[in-house]
This record gives sequence, C-alpha cells and structure tokens, in this order.
Amino acid sequence: MLATSVGIGHGHQRLEDAIDHDLLLKAVDKHVQENWQRLYIRRWLTASVQHPDGTIEQRGKGTPQGGVISPLLANLFLHYVFDVWVEKHCQGIPFVRYADDIICHCKTEQEAQQLHQQLTQRFTECGLTLHPDKTKIVYCKSWKHKADYDCISFDFLGFTFRPRLIKHRDGHQLVGFVPAISRKAAKRIRAEINSWKWNAWIHSEIQDILRYSRDKIRGWVEYYGKFGIRSIQWVLLHFDQKISRWAKRKYKSLKTYAQAARRVIAFQKKKPKLLAHWSMLKG
Repeated sequence: MLATSVGIGHGHQRLEDAIDHDLLLKAVDKHVQENWQRLYIRRWLTASVQHPDGTIEQRGKGTPQGGVISPLLANLFLHYVFDVWVEKHCQGIPFVRYADDIICHCKTEQEAQQLHQQLTQRFTECGLTLHPDKTKIVYCKSWKHKADYDCISFDFLGFTFRPRLIKHRDGHQLVGFVPAISRKAAKRIRAEINSWKWNAWIHSEIQDILRYSRDKIRGWVEYYGKFGIRSIQWVLLHFDQKISRWAKRKYKSLKTYAQAARRVIAFQKKKPKLLAHWSMLKG
C-alpha cells in the first residue's frame, strides 16, 4: 500500500494567489444562480490591491488575501480541478482532501508513479504547480507491508503517519502505519504555551492559569489524542514544566525547580480532573 501526498503551490506562493479567474468563474456560474452574487464575486476577484508604499497592483489571478470568501472559492476551484477529475479519470483510487492538502491511496508503486504524472499534468493545465517538497510517494510500511522504501512517512492535518508499535487485540505488539501529532504541530503548541502571560501570572493564583488554559488544552487533547495519546501527553508536559517554573518564582519556600515540580505533581494527583491531560495520568 502506497500513499501519494500532494501539496499545491511552489515556494511561498499561496494556492489562492495562483487560481485562474476564468476557470474559477466557470465553477461559480455553475453553482451561483443570482446575477448580483456573481457580480460581487467578480468584483472581489478583480479588485486592485494597494501596497504599503502606495503602488497599485491589478489582479489578474488569485483570490483576495484575507477575504472571507477566499477559502470557499479555493475549495470550489479544487473540487473541479482535483476531486471531480480524479473520480472520472482515476477510478478506484481513494483519496482524502482538506483544503489544498491531499492524500491518494494506491495499491502499487507503478500506480502511484502514474498518478503522480497525471496530477502534475492536470494541475499544470489548470495553472497550478505541485509543491516539490510536499508531493511525494510514501510506502505505508507495517507488519502486513514489509518492503523496504526510503520514504515511509508523511504529515497530514497536524499528524505524522509512519510505522509505529501498536498493541494488537490479542495482546501482541505489531508494527502499524498509524498517526500521532507531528513535530511541527508539537512545536506550534509549545510556542503558544510559551507566549502565554507567565510573567504577569506571578501575581495570580494557579486557578487563574488553569481557567485560562483549560479549554485550549482540552481542545489539543481531544484532537491529537484521538491517535497517539501518549505523544500529546508528552507535548503537554511542557505546560507542566512552565507551571513548575511559575511556582518556583511565586513561592519563596520552593528553593529549587525539583521542589516546585514535586509540588505540581502532587497537585495534579489531588485534582486530576482540572486539566484534560492530567486526568489521563496514572499513578
């Protein structure tokens, strides 16, 4: 089993900047019946852009950056560029697409190579480019599929899919091709935790920190915890470390970080239901 991971765009170019207006408007005309709505969509697409230096840029392609309708128009464009086209010309190849991130599942390497060539031609014809780094053929290595390939992992929607040890229902450990939170997503979560107002919280109580962070942490756990719960727990250990550092600074009786960490662990065990990742800790 192989997966073709498809990324659209080249370099730092946004998909929305490369959309062909004529092709997009054909899709709009098919779905939008009201003339006044078509008129406004055309005006949004062709509206000129004024840069900070005062220069005016006329738009010949793409959708307005930051426009609320831009993601909808881009999704409509890709529906016909990719979804409808694949279902018609590549029957039997299942795929999943979220915005401009696409995964196609192929049975053989030959089928994957052929699909890659077809998609390259299709996107070129529609004025788009496959991203050279994000578009690749991946072997879904597992206990069922044991061949040797160089590329055996891909990222999709914040998860990294790769071979990992899993426990079979009979209790034995096997190698499965399964997801867990990606390094990029983990780094983004740690960066957001770092950005919180820890210095200002020195004058606050721990309940204030928990009140601020509770919903955010629950969201991360419920999303990333669906697959690889231990991975997201490990990421959120960073939050516990920040709490320990906060406690050491706030309470003079805690002379070392180790003392503060033990105090936080004791608080976790006493009230595990306060945070989503605490409630899953054992011991």
